[in-house]
Amino acid sequence: MIKNFIGAIGFLCCSCLFGQEYFPKNDGVKTTNTNYTAFTNAKIHVSPSQTIDSGTLLIKDGKVISSGTNISIPKNTTVINLDGKSIYPSFIDIYTDFGVEKPKRGGNGPSYGASRSGFYWNDHVMPEQDVMATFNYNAKTASEMHKLGFGVVNTHMPDGIVRGTGALIALNNDADNSMRVIDGETTQHLSFNKSVTSRQRYPSSIMGSMALLRQMYNDAKWYAAGNINTKDLSLEALNNNKSLPQIFEAGSRANLMRADKVGDAFNIQYTIVGGGDEYERIDEVKATNATIILPINFQLAYDVENPFLASTMSLSDMRAWNQEPHNPRLLDENGIQFALTTHGLKSKKSFKSNLMKAIESGLSKQKALEALTTIPANLLGKSNILGTLKSGSYANFLITSGDIFDKETKLYENWVQGHPHVLEQMNTKNIDGDYNFKLAGNDYKLSISGSTTKPKAKLESGDKGLGTKMNYLDDWVHLTFKTADSTKKEFIRVVANSATGNSLSGKAIMPTGSEFSFFASKTAKEEVKSKDKKEKDSESKDTYMSPITYPNLAYGFTEKPKSEVLLFKNATVWTNESDGVLENTDVLIKDGKISKIGKDLSDRNAKVIDATGKHVTAGIIDEHSHIAAASINEGGQNSSAEVTIEDVIDDEDIDIYRNLAGGVTSIQILHGSANPIGGRSAIIKLKWGESADNLVYNNSPKFIKFALGENVKQSRSSRNERFPQSRMGVEQVFMDYFSRAQAYDKAKKSGKPYRKDAEMEVLAEILNKERFISCHSYVQSEINMLMKVADKFNFNINTFTHILEGYKVADKMKDHGVGGSTFSDWWAYKYEVNDAIPYNAAIMHNAGVLVAINSDDAEMSRRLNQEAAKSVKYGGISEEEALKFVTLNPAKLLHLDDRVGSIKVGKDADVVLWSDHPLSIYAKAEKTIIEGVTYFDIEKDKQMREAVKKEKSELINLMLQDKNKGLKTQPIKKKVKELMHCDTMDNQESIHNHN
Repeated sequence: MIKNFIGAIGFLCCSCLFGQEYFPKNDGVKTTNTNYTAFTNAKIHVSPSQTIDSGTLLIKDGKVISSGTNISIPKNTTVINLDGKSIYPSFIDIYTDFGVEKPKRGGNGPSYGASRSGFYWNDHVMPEQDVMATFNYNAKTASEMHKLGFGVVNTHMPDGIVRGTGALIALNNDADNSMRVIDGETTQHLSFNKSVTSRQRYPSSIMGSMALLRQMYNDAKWYAAGNINTKDLSLEALNNNKSLPQIFEAGSRANLMRADKVGDAFNIQYTIVGGGDEYERIDEVKATNATIILPINFQLAYDVENPFLASTMSLSDMRAWNQEPHNPRLLDENGIQFALTTHGLKSKKSFKSNLMKAIESGLSKQKALEALTTIPANLLGKSNILGTLKSGSYANFLITSGDIFDKETKLYENWVQGHPHVLEQMNTKNIDGDYNFKLAGNDYKLSISGSTTKPKAKLESGDKGLGTKMNYLDDWVHLTFKTADSTKKEFIRVVANSATGNSLSGKAIMPTGSEFSFFASKTAKEEVKSKDKKEKDSESKDTYMSPITYPNLAYGFTEKPKSEVLLFKNATVWTNESDGVLENTDVLIKDGKISKIGKDLSDRNAKVIDATGKHVTAGIIDEHSHIAAASINEGGQNSSAEVTIEDVIDDEDIDIYRNLAGGVTSIQILHGSANPIGGRSAIIKLKWGESADNLVYNNSPKFIKFALGENVKQSRSSRNERFPQSRMGVEQVFMDYFSRAQAYDKAKKSGKPYRKDAEMEVLAEILNKERFISCHSYVQSEINMLMKVADKFNFNINTFTHILEGYKVADKMKDHGVGGSTFSDWWAYKYEVNDAIPYNAAIMHNAGVLVAINSDDAEMSRRLNQEAAKSVKYGGISEEEALKFVTLNPAKLLHLDDRVGSIKVGKDADVVLWSDHPLSIYAKAEKTIIEGVTYFDIEKDKQMREAVKKEKSELINLMLQDKNKGLKTQPIKKKVKELMHCDTMDNQESIHNHN
């Protein structure tokens, strides 16, 4: 009986869209239309693949009842005749921060601990964050979205690495939040960006963010298994959110691949917010199987009228402007699913023009509609109620004058949950255009433009512009303008009707009160102009696309080069083996390997290269480099063993090509020297044009960077809050961490369950002699200290790099079995280098230490052959041994000498053809070959330089055309490439643009 009574009360109340209201109304009497509404005689796009000509759409209570051609219209239905008009499902933006207040930045100065209790140990992991806790509907922004065709948005808090849950909001300005919130928990959001609200220092790099995510997932699994006694609200929320779509903001093609790499490790398929540059490596993007949320934040053309400034622009920046509009088409052509978003736009108004540009560049209109309706609906699991106009869907639709993707089409109304939002007067005629008329002996020109709700009028008499105000309603025009006599402040008022849209007729009321008949017609001349403009616009559509190269910048390959059979004839061959230097000798390369070495060799399939008077050596190897990486230091903690440079390889770094031009074929990219225990290395071959993962050596030896000295104890840092701050503190860090690693390794080997800790896993590999240490070092006391620490834990240091005081402890180094990789003649550039001498390499070598010369510098690495030659001058090292300092010896230090470092049958064909003696300052690398593939050829380089000039000229011409059309341009900004070194720090709060 009680239930029936409550039901009766509910029946008597005003019904809401989908149920009875249970809350009071204190803002006046409101009623809701619960009758049927039928829209008849419209072209209805029920979905991107289903269109009904002259159909009927029937809605009730904010939902679609039916759509079709033979719809039975109930009695008391409000019927709206849309003859000649079209209906589309309204758009869905799956990635916004709608209604969310921008988070406020935390205090000054870094913090090395978490600020919260009961949550995860890192402040930047906040899966418990609920966007609805701070949501505040923004009607103004909703109105902006209405004009673009959007009816629903998914919103979230854009702050942190794990950002918590999103919510689905209907942009219904006529309802309240109880109606607008379709789903308060739709998605889980992630990124590589730290929270701005926390000062916690870690992570300070993108590789740190990746390591943190991996550790977090491992911890969540451990927590879910009941292995942690304490309460962690973050991990609980993370586990609870696993079933939601996981949306990861990457922001670039490179970061997209990095995000997918993290997801793959834990069987998570992210939906990834891209950066618009996916076209550069479309096959790799496709292989992720990810759906892309695609911003269309296309660049403006650059203002290239100043030829000097234009000459400073990089080809990659020019290409980006030209190629980005083609990105949606290329994704579609390659079967990659994507949804479009307004995310990233400085002004949402540019969404429509950018979308039109994408369509002009080949994106099909059907795919554009899918990307704005059905695909986001499917991603959100809401395809039953959103994205189409099928029965049961929300009554979210657009009424337009025609094809929604035509520039001239007007968007009249945007209905959300059955509520109309009027954008243009639907039953008024389009009166835009230029008119001529004569009034009281004066000739006038009238130009009308803009929307029907807010038209703009410009009136001229002769060369004089007259102040004009205009209103337009129900085909009636009301004009008020000054008289042509500027000496009098008198006004003429016009009331006129537009019967056809091509003329205006009515009355003009003069300042004296007298009335004249008024008639103005669109000029025939302007109609011709309008036609010409359409034809010109059609002809000038930007369909030209610069070629995509590998990598997609200057000196990239239009096709990736392939391994060849190569035969060098009559060369001077520096074998680096017991055979020494061989004169007039042939070298055959086949299947990526050195096949034969000798005289009078032949192979009918070989490409013969005359090397008479030239020299062939093994490729140069740089033991200590920082090129080809997006970030170098993770300095947020005193140990960052959990991070790896392999996560941040930059396959588009032009220094790869420059190094090839200097004969370099392999490098070790080392972590920086921000902390005693740094990150893991990446050992790569400089295969220009290959993806980041394909640069890494197969079965790559495991290395990690340690560091000693001024950088580690933060001698030159103004913010030295982090431990250690002294050299003895550095030693204690090593002792503590290796003691912990011992205990961890013991627990792991016990066979009992244990919490997987990536940092401890790596340090345990060192104890088990499975990972090698390359240590940044200068001062002899610290060099001695680390060798003693290693002795205590029964392992060896592999390499002391820099090691400028190595000559003082060379005997101890030999006894320990550690190699030295040093600079040739750097000294006195900081205090702890005061005792450096150029004889360092020779003294260590003569003491029996395995010695290499390294660069630690993008510029020096291009001339390591010359750096090696300095040891001939300083110390009398033989030429053969000096060359080994940059070839075979670093190969040995990196445990790669079975593959590279010398000219030996069976080794990888990583070789260089030099024009002169390889240690000479006159020697040029004419060909640099890796595994039989020619990645640098000095003659092809000349051709590429001319091709770059030509392409730049073409793109500059296209940009000038844009400016001449009156389109907006952007100024040329000078960009200086940052050269990475040991102490290069990433201090950016936002790191999603690192490529």
